[in-house]
Amino acid sequence: MTPWIACDCEGVPVARRVCGRPAALKLWQNNPNSRWHGKSEREGGMKTSKVTIHTLKAMKERGDRIAMLTAYDATFARLLDDSQIDILLIGDSLGMVIQGQETTLPVTLDEVIYHTRAVVRGTRRAQVVGDMPFMSYQSSIENALENAGRLIKEGGCHAVKLEGGAQHTELVTRLVACGIPVMGHIGLTPQSFHQMGGFKVQGRGHGEADRLVADARALEEAGVYSIVLEGIPAEIAQRITESVAVPTIGIGAGPHCDGQVLVIYDLLGMNDAFKPKFVRRYEHLATRIRTAVDSYITDVRSGGFPSEQETFFLAPKRPSNQKQVPANVSALSLAGVCQPEPGDANPATREVDNLPGELAGFYSSVNK
Repeated sequence: MTPWIACDCEGVPVARRVCGRPAALKLWQNNPNSRWHGKSEREGGMKTSKVTIHTLKAMKERGDRIAMLTAYDATFARLLDDSQIDILLIGDSLGMVIQGQETTLPVTLDEVIYHTRAVVRGTRRAQVVGDMPFMSYQSSIENALENAGRLIKEGGCHAVKLEGGAQHTELVTRLVACGIPVMGHIGLTPQSFHQMGGFKVQGRGHGEADRLVADARALEEAGVYSIVLEGIPAEIAQRITESVAVPTIGIGAGPHCDGQVLVIYDLLGMNDAFKPKFVRRYEHLATRIRTAVDSYITDVRSGGFPSEQETFFLAPKRPSNQKQVPANVSALSLAGVCQPEPGDANPATREVDNLPGELAGFYSSVNK
């Protein structure tokens, strides 16, 4: 039988059957650590049902801050989703933190789709957003529609993100008309790395603040459901946030946005050499990972790993004082259902003959 999960209207399983056997619902109902259990309310009052574009809009209206992080695989996605993260972004930043590239430009659509599929498998609650990589949407609207469709269909994400302002309003309108939710991204746009002359804060030049506000308003009118504001002065980010009805998600844009986003590897401190001003490290995993690996290497080389507790052995020998069961004595005899007669050459056959008809037939068929 094919395994299946029956869920209620909010996606919580009400029963589970594997190979036809109902699992005990108490296992997850009474387990506070279950990924299906969760808190009935998040801090700020948001329920733990699936996060959608409407959820995010309602959060802005209530003044609840939105928490967003990048993810690139199922393991991280599961951990972040268990922590009640609101949005998971499969960013083209994977080119730098996963592939070791110097910029995001080499990342391909197929690579984003691959990582998006992995993240979706590890996610139950958070909204999953796939990044449109460089030149997957800039060449033509038709090409962009096809590529965004692939990201939704093959990657399984719930929305796409693309960089740029007013120049992409027609594309945004077309995508939304096709049923593809779009997250905008203005300010420091990494795909314009060469044009900007590097990763530099935007909006400080003459007239740039007004241009960014105009870009945000144009994107909102075109139909985006949220806008990432990256690498801009806090005052401009505040102006934009107050000028649009859709949520703004900041990264290096100050505290006045409706939410914040960081690259998960930066948040966890997995690269000692990378520490931009806008990143707060909540852990220093680079040091802890190296310490753990050093300990492992030491244990292997000293013979301390694996220990007896981490090793498999053959089944233990039977104690010498334990009675041995003769080979010609059946389970029926041991159970006392019937006893063989003295001198029987085939006691198992005699036992079957002495059984009632239906039981004898069943037992004979089992022992064939």
